[in-house]
Amino acid sequence: MEQIALNLGERSYKIIIADGILDDIGYIIKRQFSWKKIMIITDSNVSKLYAGRVAASLENAGLQAFVEEIPAGESSKSLARAEELYNAALDCRLDRNSAIMALGGGVVGDLAGFIAATYMRGIACIQVPTTLLAQVDSSVGGKVAVNLQRAKNIVGAFYQPSLVVIDSSVLSSLPDREFREGLAEVIKYGVIKDAGFFRWLEENASRLRLSSSDLVYAIKRSCEIKAGVVSQDETEQGIRRILNYGHTVGHALETIFGYGTLLHGEAVALGMVFEARIALLRGIIDERTFLRIEGMVRSAVPVVMPYEPDRDRLIEIMSLDKKNLNEKIVFILPETLGRVGVYTDVTKEEILQAFTIG
Repeated sequence: MEQIALNLGERSYKIIIADGILDDIGYIIKRQFSWKKIMIITDSNVSKLYAGRVAASLENAGLQAFVEEIPAGESSKSLARAEELYNAALDCRLDRNSAIMALGGGVVGDLAGFIAATYMRGIACIQVPTTLLAQVDSSVGGKVAVNLQRAKNIVGAFYQPSLVVIDSSVLSSLPDREFREGLAEVIKYGVIKDAGFFRWLEENASRLRLSSSDLVYAIKRSCEIKAGVVSQDETEQGIRRILNYGHTVGHALETIFGYGTLLHGEAVALGMVFEARIALLRGIIDERTFLRIEGMVRSAVPVVMPYEPDRDRLIEIMSLDKKNLNEKIVFILPETLGRVGVYTDVTKEEILQAFTIG
């Protein structure tokens, strides 16, 4: 079992990582917290695989467990779905000595976290991610949100969980496409913060599904990097912005194609290559560095855009991104492997040039 501490003073919490830990989750929670009721929010795919096991583990530890299932997919991350879950929480008589558990991927984690942040002005949240992308990214750091039709994650909060429990064995049930989209975020950590980890991924990424020890290491190192960044900058006023590498373009692609057409990690993978190309055109990185990033991303996350989007519309969507500063689009561009910078002076012409070459 691996443990990582995310240090935020009174809001600090543990990230527990192990292969085959899911059935012990009730006792893990019971040893640390005094909650009486836990509402498990999960989706229609994950529910039939793991909801019964998790609920049984909670009940065996003396906790009351309630399962609320939402339809799988990005469309569930909405204010309308949130209202349904608020009413379910009331029906379960959840109070401030209760908790909400997110059992699922990024959509479930974001939505359940948003419910926890806002129900009764905030109750405890446990993140139990079941996709690689959620395990290495969205379950850690306290970003919770729902989408509007015009913009992704635009209504939300910074709300840290009380605990994150990651069982790498559940990834065996993931379809290959969903496993691969998670690798985009894993690769991102190498680009932004750890060149040695990037080199390790170049050598080992293709065998992560075959080696539980390598998979646990990749998850642990990703979480360590993210926890270190979030500990320095919880609300994204400075260094936390580097975690958005690939996301400026990625979120715009998700929006323009319609949520769910591209998986989040696939959109981020395209965004990482696109933003590395802007860095290449600017002379910030050399061609060898660009080709290493492009090669790693494309081999791990093979994805193409479903059709060529309207470029002016793409830039318009980027201009609405919540990460923007003073009405300027913010790009995170690689400066070398293991280091990126924040840029607000990328012009429309540069964006179009990078898109044309791509």
